[in-house]
Amino acid sequence: MSAEDRARSRRQRRAAAYAEAASAGWKVWLVKIVALAVIDALALYAVFALAASAQWTPAVLVAVGVLAINAVYLIPGLLPAKYLTPGLVFLLIFQIFVVLYSGYVAFTNYGSGHNSTKDDAVQALLLQSQTRVADSPTFSVKVLEKDGKFFFLTSEPGSAAPLIGGADRPLSTEPGITADGAPGFTTLDFPSVIAHQDDIAALAVPLSRDLNQGYLKTTDGSKAYLFTSTLSWDPKADTMTDTKTGVVYSDTGKGAFTAKDGKALLPGWQVWVGMDNFVRAFSDQSIRGPFFAVLLWTFAFAILSVATTFILGLFLAIVFNDPKMRSRKYYRLIMILPYAFPAFLSALVWAGLFNKDFGFINQVVLGGASIPWLTDPWLAKGAILIANLWLGFPYMFLVTTGALQSLPDDVVEAARVDGASVWQTFRLIKFPLLLVAVAPLLIASFAFNFNNFGLIFLLTNGGPQFTDASINVGSTDLLISMVYKVAFVGSERDYGLASAFSIIIFVLVAVISLIGFRQTKVLEDLN
Repeated sequence: MSAEDRARSRRQRRAAAYAEAASAGWKVWLVKIVALAVIDALALYAVFALAASAQWTPAVLVAVGVLAINAVYLIPGLLPAKYLTPGLVFLLIFQIFVVLYSGYVAFTNYGSGHNSTKDDAVQALLLQSQTRVADSPTFSVKVLEKDGKFFFLTSEPGSAAPLIGGADRPLSTEPGITADGAPGFTTLDFPSVIAHQDDIAALAVPLSRDLNQGYLKTTDGSKAYLFTSTLSWDPKADTMTDTKTGVVYSDTGKGAFTAKDGKALLPGWQVWVGMDNFVRAFSDQSIRGPFFAVLLWTFAFAILSVATTFILGLFLAIVFNDPKMRSRKYYRLIMILPYAFPAFLSALVWAGLFNKDFGFINQVVLGGASIPWLTDPWLAKGAILIANLWLGFPYMFLVTTGALQSLPDDVVEAARVDGASVWQTFRLIKFPLLLVAVAPLLIASFAFNFNNFGLIFLLTNGGPQFTDASINVGSTDLLISMVYKVAFVGSERDYGLASAFSIIIFVLVAVISLIGFRQTKVLEDLN
């Protein structure tokens, strides 16, 4: 091949490479534009949804965030930002936002009965105390439907002007409505009314913007009657009065209308309460007693779990580290089998093993005994430690095996030459050097067991229950499972108190971890 042919071949290959790069560039550009279009569409929907519910701060944050994402990927350059942005977005959503929101909730009374605005609370109080007005006129109604919501089409007695109203809009006229229907609404026939009978019977339509004038309610979808509340709302005085007893309930700034004797009307509304949740955690005896009991058990569980798993794992690592032992790899494989089995399934298996009536431990190991492993407070704690020992020792076995094999042989050999015994070599040479490697892992294991929610939830569910506590908590609950129960279990859910507990847990774990990592510096001097 001549020099000219070789040059022509190089030019052809170069042109083909340029064409391929250009084609790939257009594909990447197209994928980028489509991805940004999807993100912008979702963000636009979120902004309009938040704005419609008057959530202006989140709406602005979403708008600014999506504009920043577009700028990063549309402006040439900014290569580091292009790689960092996806991770930063998920970090902000799933970590920073959650932490900040939990911190905000900890200083509010957010929970059951205090989860909305004051206007919603007023309307709910007036609705839940309805009685039919004696000699109430009969309103002929038709039931309309729009976007899954139901409305009444009616007219005032003695008037031919049709009115339309729903649960969140008082009766009013609207252009285009007639006695038979309204534009954009579907008039329900009798079978449709029967199909939605429960929802229609629960519908209460305000007669006017003055909620004290009452509501229209129906049972058959054709005739409605006037109902008024036994509570009277005075927006000027900011009070709620019980018309039967004359008791006046006032807004005391605590998120509920409260009488002079301390009785509060629920539901209330969400308000800022400052440090009240933290004060309650340490001052209310029905909360403080169980809290400190759970706190002590949490520390005991974390410390004992780390100690027992480390001791057993280290013992097995030393035993199977003897080069004279045959088939060591098979024994080691057997030792790590519990680590390969899913932890949540192991917890469920142990719950079955500890069953009082049909468990393997009572029926087979103990010959038909009836020991309440999971219902006695102390036995339940012992059962948890045994199950966690089974789950945790393989990890410590792996860690300590690796640490033992990494110890310098010359140091150990020098100790033997100096006449040190096996125990002295281990205690004075191997063990300190071992701690240098595994101390950070022990601290991490302590932090993990401090928040070992899965084992507690699946094995004992925190039971047996405390009988003198005002919150849902039991003898084997850890702080994290107590927080879960306060927030999500039972009819009384207190998100504010649960968030306060979560901040306390964070501070405890952070302080202990900081102290532990500082102590490891002392061990590092051994190197």
